[in-house]
Amino acid sequence: MAARIRKGDHVVVITGADRGKRGEVLRVMPKEHRAVVQGVKLAKRHTKATGMGQPGGIIEKEASVHLSNIALIDPKTDKATRVSFRVQDGVKIRVARLTGNIIEG
Repeated sequence: MAARIRKGDHVVVITGADRGKRGEVLRVMPKEHRAVVQGVKLAKRHTKATGMGQPGGIIEKEASVHLSNIALIDPKTDKATRVSFRVQDGVKIRVARLTGNIIEG
């Protein structure tokens, strides 16, 4: 399966409790069809202190979101779009379906 969403992309959540939130993709897990998006689906984790380096307590951490619940933001129009692929000069590139703009990255 081709990588429609990649690390560093800016996405918007299209469904769920965090609908409408935008963020940058921090990590993609293609085998699980999930991604971790900055500031989306925050979960509280109870952590134990690990020596002098890190204090214990409750920290908020991003949990993964299913890829079907996020959409790529077209950099030119700043709207959510689907992604298609095109071969240009022998190289496969990502293209925004909404406008046909090439997606860098």
